[in-house]
Amino acid sequence: MATLDHVDLELLAALSEDPRATVVALAERLHLSRNTVQARMARLEKSGAFRSFERAISTAALGFPLEAFIAVGVRQPHLQKIISELSRIPEVLQVHGLSGQTDLMTFVACRDARHLFDVDARIMGIEGVERAETSLVMSESIPYRVTGLMELAKREGR
Repeated sequence: MATLDHVDLELLAALSEDPRATVVALAERLHLSRNTVQARMARLEKSGAFRSFERAISTAALGFPLEAFIAVGVRQPHLQKIISELSRIPEVLQVHGLSGQTDLMTFVACRDARHLFDVDARIMGIEGVERAETSLVMSESIPYRVTGLMELAKREGR
């Protein structure tokens, strides 16, 4: 990951505020040339600064309003195969490897409780999965965000 300077942080903040901003609009807003913005964007993309260019789409709008976290315990020699199998389950939106009692934290979206039960069963059916504990999402209290970190990085002179 490349070190971000003040201009990079300003560009990322502008994109965070308006993800659909054009290069020309960003250049005008930041008082930079279009070529400078394009070059910086290309460098940021190559360095892995952008997580995704995918729009955040509501699972409820797609007909999957029930979201849950499933904490999965695995036999370690099977870890990579389990992750591969989880990636084939369309209801699995995200998986994080963790330290501690839980090995993998999966985030899933389902149509209803019966559908969640079936997804749970598919996860438990993967060879090497030892246990799973499901917690329903009741609300998203703080959505994913990085603007606070960008402000902190600016204050620290990064």
